Amino acid sequence: MTERNGGLVDAGDAEDAHGSERPRSKILLVDDRPDNLMALEAILASLDQDLVTASSGEEALKRLLVDDFAVILLDVQMPGMDGFETAHRIKQRGRTRDTPIIFLTAIDREPHHAFRGYAVGAVDYIAKPFDPWLLRAKVTVFVELFEKNERVAELARARVRDFDLMTEVAERLSALEVLLEGTSPSVPEETIAAAAAEVRGLVARLQPFSRAGGAGRAAPS
Repeated sequence: MTERNGGLVDAGDAEDAHGSERPRSKILLVDDRPDNLMALEAILASLDQDLVTASSGEEALKRLLVDDFAVILLDVQMPGMDGFETAHRIKQRGRTRDTPIIFLTAIDREPHHAFRGYAVGAVDYIAKPFDPWLLRAKVTVFVELFEKNERVAELARARVRDFDLMTEVAERLSALEVLLEGTSPSVPEETIAAAAAEVRGLVARLQPFSRAGGAGRAAPS
């Protein structure tokens, strides 16, 4: 099992909204023949994604326990657990049931093999030898879809975090308002100073939210 971790990332895409490097998507290549895996890596290298290889269905399932993949390229003919059984098990898992699978096969071009592939959840079925340009184009579509879904999910998580922060700030400000309304000239200056410090702390916490919200809402897509 190997991973390709080299390559350059486009400067415009290398940073997310917080200025950190955006991780590349992972593509799982499953084939029992090392020469086939090497060929797939060579064909997909120009996509500049993380190519993860597995030499059996069992190894592929182990990889899927710890990593999320944009797409899986799965050979049909493998000793032990073949591609159809591997795909069936992938689709049974909640975490991986929506991961797209492209079958690669050299068995033959009979329709019933393709039908069986689609029946176990494959999104495409490509017979070997295949056109490298076509394969790259198909994989690119699923990588782009995966990245868009990831961005949408992150935006949703950010909205939840923002809402939680705003709720906390509102509750604490309300508590401070009650405290200050009940103050009298005899209230120690330390109490007033502590309340003022609390307000300054809340304002400081809201500043990143204000900048992010302004940037995100200034130019809606």
